[in-house]
Amino acid sequence: MKKILVVDDDPYILMSLEFLMKKNGYEVMIARNGEEALDAVEKLHPDLVLLDIMMPDVDGYAICRHIKSSKKLSDIIVVFLSAKTKEADVKKGYDLGAALYISKPFSTRDLMKSVKELLQPTQS
Repeated sequence: MKKILVVDDDPYILMSLEFLMKKNGYEVMIARNGEEALDAVEKLHPDLVLLDIMMPDVDGYAICRHIKSSKKLSDIIVVFLSAKTKEADVKKGYDLGAALYISKPFSTRDLMKSVKELLQPTQS
């Protein structure tokens, strides 16, 4: 079972994404802030992280940078879910190594489709 870490400081988004991912057959962990997220990626090594950018302690960009600069974590897929929609914000997310940048508000159907595609085993 693929593991997904959902990181957001909004409890409603956390709850709805946790429910959505579990309903679609994923093992789900949640982090309510950047510190919890950094701890969780080290301990749990999820397959994919759904990551908010604007959080009170450590922002999503710093978490993505941490994941992608670590040899043992760099294979984790990062998907930003953010209200930051300026072109520069989106570009920064991709430059840091995100597989996808989804603007809030988002369609849960589109999000699930993207998550499923990203977690499919690659055909060689």
